[in-house]
Amino acid sequence: MQQSLTRESYSLFSLEIGKSETTFRSVEQILNHLKSCIEADSAATFIAVFDHYAHTSALPNGQIHEDILAASNIVFCFGFTLPTPQAMAVRPRSIGVVELPESFHITFMEAPMPVANTAMESWARAIQNRETNDSSA
Repeated sequence: MQQSLTRESYSLFSLEIGKSETTFRSVEQILNHLKSCIEADSAATFIAVFDHYAHTSALPNGQIHEDILAASNIVFCFGFTLPTPQAMAVRPRSIGVVELPESFHITFMEAPMPVANTAMESWARAIQNRETNDSSA
C-alpha cells in the first residue's frame, strides 16, 4: 500500500451555537434541516445519518465525554467532479452535529471545492436563526 498526500491538509470548520441562538431543539431537528438543504442542492446527494453517540455508547469500552448529550453525522456527497481514483479517499462529505448542555457544535472538514464549502457553511450558519438579546454587543 502506498501512502500519499493529496493537495494539502484540510482544515475543519466549526460553529458553536448557543441553544438560545437557535429555534432547533435537538440534534434530530438540525439533521432534518441539513437533510433538506442537501436534498435542495442539485449537486448533492443524501446518503445516511450515523448516530455516533448510540454506536459509541453500545461498545463495551466506548467512551463519551460527559458533556456530550447526542452526536450524529449526516453523510452526503457533492457530485461536481471525479478527477482521479484517489479522490474517493476524501469522499463522501459529512457534517457532525453534537449537543452539549448549553449549545450545539456543528463541524465539517474543508472540501477541496470552494462551492461545496460555501454551501456547507451556509447550511450550518442557517442553524443560528435566532437573535440574542445581548445588549453588550
